[in-house]
Order: sequence, then C-alpha cells, then structure tokens
Amino acid sequence: MKKLFALLLAGMMILSLAACGAKKEEPAADSDTAYVKANGKIVVGITDFAPMDYKEEGSDEWIGFDADMAKLFAEYLGVDVEFIEINWDNKAMELETKAIDAVWNGMTLTEEVMKLMGTSEAYCNNGQVVVVNSAVADQYQTAESLSELSFAVENGSAGAEQLDALGLEYTALQTQANALMEVAAGASDACVIDLLMAGAMIGEGTSYPELTYTVQLNSEEYGVGFRVGSDLVDSFNAFWKDAYKDGTVMEVATTYGVQESIIAK
Repeated sequence: MKKLFALLLAGMMILSLAACGAKKEEPAADSDTAYVKANGKIVVGITDFAPMDYKEEGSDEWIGFDADMAKLFAEYLGVDVEFIEINWDNKAMELETKAIDAVWNGMTLTEEVMKLMGTSEAYCNNGQVVVVNSAVADQYQTAESLSELSFAVENGSAGAEQLDALGLEYTALQTQANALMEVAAGASDACVIDLLMAGAMIGEGTSYPELTYTVQLNSEEYGVGFRVGSDLVDSFNAFWKDAYKDGTVMEVATTYGVQESIIAK
C-alpha cells in the first residue's frame, strides 16, 4: 500500500512539473514590460529628426523610420504608443523619472548613454558629418580645415561631442533641424549632424539643395534606450530580430529613404 501511494505521489509531481513547464511565463509584476502593459501604452521620447521622427506639414501624426518601427513594437507588446518631444540633453532623466519609457530617435550608443540607460543592440550604423554650403565645400574637406568655421549643433548630441573633442566652439541648439536652419540662413558657417539625416535632408531634391556634407568625423551606431535593467531591452531585441528577418525593417526603411547599407544586421 505504501509503495502504491509513493508511486501515485511521484506521478502527481511529474504531472505538476509538466504543467508548470507548459505554462507561458508572464513578466514579473515589477518589470517594465508589466508597467507599460498596465498603462496600456509605451511612451517614447523623441525630437524632430527626419527621417526618423517628424510630422508632415499640416499633420499631427509622428511618422518616420523610428516612429513607424516604434508603432510596430507597441503592437508587438500589445499596447498603444505615445510620442513625446523631449529636451535631448535630459533624455536619461526623462527615463529615470518615468516621464517616458524609451528613447528612440536615432540615438548614438555612446559610453555615457550606455552607462545611464539599458540599451538595445545596434539597429543602424551612422556617423557625424560636417554640413556647409556647397559653394565653399571644397575648402573644408579635412578636420584640420574646420577651425575657422562657426558651428551650430544640437545640444547634448554626438555631434557636440565630436566638436568638443576637436576643441571647436559652437552654438548649442535644441535640435539638429535647428542647426541645419542656422546654416541655411547664414547664421552659422557649418553644423554637425547625423549622416543619416544629411542623406535625407540636404542636397538636390531636398529642402536644403544648397547644402552638402564634407568631413565625416566618426563612425557610430544607433540604439534604443530604456531604463537601466529594463526587460524591455530583451523584448526590443527579439522584436527587431523578427522584424528584420520577415522584411518589415527594410520595408519601412525604403519608405523613408533609409539606405540598406546603414541597417545593422
């Protein structure tokens, strides 16, 4: 009898363990995934940065490569998405205070960023480039030739870091778009912006046909920022891997003129 009872007990334990193994793992109650699901939305911090995040004239909808992929990521999580324009210099604080849940705006994966945030794997390759009027572009083809120029740059950006490293002075503005306008208006001789933005925003057929870029100051990578220790990092990496594999990433990239060569594999 005791032997039979022991066998029955062992069988029940096996069935119980099998049931636990088959049960879908749910996020911990204190996880970021659980937090955004409870709120019914993921709040994404951005700036006006075509072709990543921008609004077409007369529209209130944020579109762009990053904006459209953020919408798909929210769908993947089963929540809505809300975009909030932030002061780029305060992006880490905005995350920490839960004013936003992600920074997704062509953000360069610098050492400082990776120290202050939980960051995704790189999804784009990029660089910082010097933009000048095409009429004088031949004069500014090396880093050494830039010392006489007055610069505009986005405050707290990777472009500002490059100018700091070169010891060059600049006017710090709120966005890269503002920096471009400064050069177009003649208020500054040059600006430093992302290569990706330069490819979409300046030159023939754009709003700034008289501008061009000359020196590329560095090579870098874009990533998405979450709170330190956030489980949304793993969720994003899994989402992006699937979206790249099924062609969604390149479909969205093509829509906004993002070249295949800059998409991180």
